Amino acid sequence: MAAPRPGLLRALRHRNYRLFFGGQSVSLAGTWITRIATSWLVYRLTGSAFLLGVVGFCGQIPTLFLAPIAGVFVDRWDRRRVLLITQVLSLVQSAALGVLTLLGVITVVDILVLQVAQGVINAFDTPARQAFVVSMIADRADLPNAIALNSSMVNGSRIVGPSIGGIIIAAVGEGWCFVLDAVSYVAVIASLLAMRLEPESRARPAARVDEDLRAGFRYVSSFVPVRTLLLLLALVSVMGMPYTVLMPEIATRVLHGGPNTLGFLMAATGVGALASALYLASRHTVLGLGRAIAIAVTTFGAGLLAFGASHQLLLSLAILPVVGGAFMLALAGTNTIVQTIVEEELRGRVMAFYAMAFLGTAPLGSLLAGVLASRIGAPATIQAGGAACMLGGLVFALRLPRLRELVHPIYVRQGIIAVPAIDAGS
Repeated sequence: MAAPRPGLLRALRHRNYRLFFGGQSVSLAGTWITRIATSWLVYRLTGSAFLLGVVGFCGQIPTLFLAPIAGVFVDRWDRRRVLLITQVLSLVQSAALGVLTLLGVITVVDILVLQVAQGVINAFDTPARQAFVVSMIADRADLPNAIALNSSMVNGSRIVGPSIGGIIIAAVGEGWCFVLDAVSYVAVIASLLAMRLEPESRARPAARVDEDLRAGFRYVSSFVPVRTLLLLLALVSVMGMPYTVLMPEIATRVLHGGPNTLGFLMAATGVGALASALYLASRHTVLGLGRAIAIAVTTFGAGLLAFGASHQLLLSLAILPVVGGAFMLALAGTNTIVQTIVEEELRGRVMAFYAMAFLGTAPLGSLLAGVLASRIGAPATIQAGGAACMLGGLVFALRLPRLRELVHPIYVRQGIIAVPAIDAGS
């Protein structure tokens, strides 16, 4: 087994990945600004926790239905071209939000329609983005580091974006947040155009789309490690992640704050998530990630229980880094394991099911959270989700020995494990 390459930023030695990292860092900050602005705009227009859930539902439900089909085409099409198209369309969507808001004519229906449009775009963008990482990394030994740096990038922007968004909303309103987001897409489009890539050789597919789709589903549903990881991720997404949708109500009715309070809460979550992502980037092997995921999901659930019980801003700000860090460790750890064990010809389809488990199931959780919050309150809803996540983490921990046995031969073939020992974490 080759010695692991040292360095927290070792994936940045690849020129194409450096371009991607820079462009995405700018664009993702704009995305987080838009997320907080959209939530605040809906809450300002309606004052309804239920509609916050509906907006989250509309923005992500297309991924649930379209991602598996999109994954088939991601495995057939040039992935950079797919990303260029999705980024241009996302720019247009954010610009439309900005114009309508600045003109003072935007309605909740407009927001819902534009959220659905962005959801359709994301159904293709997410699996293409995940699968494209491999194309930018010439040395596969640097792939786990690249995935971890992606998570660092997302969460660095998660800290910066909401903080900036809260300031902009308080100063000039939500419309300029959307305009800034639209401009930020120019950076990632430019980075994609500047890359020097080998032409992707895509053999003309012999199978029909439905046959390729079934092949991807068979792999995901029959290979126990992938199936178990994606089911755990779906549980966390449905039951745990809706706490972010309910943040505006927590900020206003529980903590008695405003848009700046919401920005601080989101940024605190991002601090913990960034710390976890940097921890993953510093790791030199995927061994031990299974155990880390089990601990992370259980900790995430416990953190949600504590956050739901808090009525003090400082206490909430102290709890949220734990919540954000645990969630990111579970999410990025799952991504890393799946990406390292998946067969290359199925990568786009498998990452589409990953997107479906993470993003596609989230609208079900958003809708459920909106309904529950309107009946039992946002804090109790968040705590119920936390309890479910704790249970899921404990069940996953019990299944780890069997999962290690199944993943072990793959790691041996890849040189990740040099000796036939199954007592190391998977």
